[in-house]
Amino acid sequence: MTADPLLANLGRKVREERERRGFPLRELAERSGLSLRFLSLVEAGHGNISVRKLADLAHALATTPALLLQGAATAAAMPVISLLGLRGAGKSTVGRKLARRLRVPFVELDARIEQVSGLPLAEIFRLHGEAYYRRLEREALERLLHDEGALVLATGGGLVTAPETFARLRQRTVTVWLRARPEDHWSRVVQQGDPRPMEARPGAMSELRRLLAVREPLYSQAAHVIDTSKLGVEAAVQAIEEALDPKPRRPRRRAARVRGRERSGS
Repeated sequence: MTADPLLANLGRKVREERERRGFPLRELAERSGLSLRFLSLVEAGHGNISVRKLADLAHALATTPALLLQGAATAAAMPVISLLGLRGAGKSTVGRKLARRLRVPFVELDARIEQVSGLPLAEIFRLHGEAYYRRLEREALERLLHDEGALVLATGGGLVTAPETFARLRQRTVTVWLRARPEDHWSRVVQQGDPRPMEARPGAMSELRRLLAVREPLYSQAAHVIDTSKLGVEAAVQAIEEALDPKPRRPRRRAARVRGRERSGS
């Protein structure tokens, strides 16, 4: 059963308040008058609590219903934004800046996979193979969707090749493909100080072009496409914000975006 974003964030807030006060789950159930089973559902994000019971629960936690709902409602209103693209698309750079602008966490899915497995990605592939990595990737995504609220998520470049995981991502998050030219993917990886894609591989650029061509139909299934080769980082972040909130903008802001494109040399 999938938790509703509002209920999931309310449940996390209740759990945080309970743990901060050092209450075992059973003690909070007794203090609030809620059954232990229902309180467990609330904290798991599956308990559609009534206003009266929410008031009792807030009283038991020495807080108010408004404070319990404040963070939950804000997080539920803000979606999880998933950035797609090959390495060098700008997912980390754009993602971190976008997250700061939206005041939500920035998470790299591969970093969560490494954290859970206790292994670097290269070792996961070497020891266990891609199928094992894809299973970890799906599990890490499900845990994020269940446990976290609003955030900006940078996905692995190959996630789109896992049909069930990609379908889940499109269902539960706002997907954004950060499209870039092969040359820009290449140069950005080099600028990051990683020469591995080119070492002793004279055909590396041709391989990159083929990979992009194969995956383009998958990436293009994203809800939004932002061309980071045409836009600078700031303009790309603003373009994503505008895609999320399509209300008309003041001419001054639109002009700023045009100037950003001109500066980026598009």
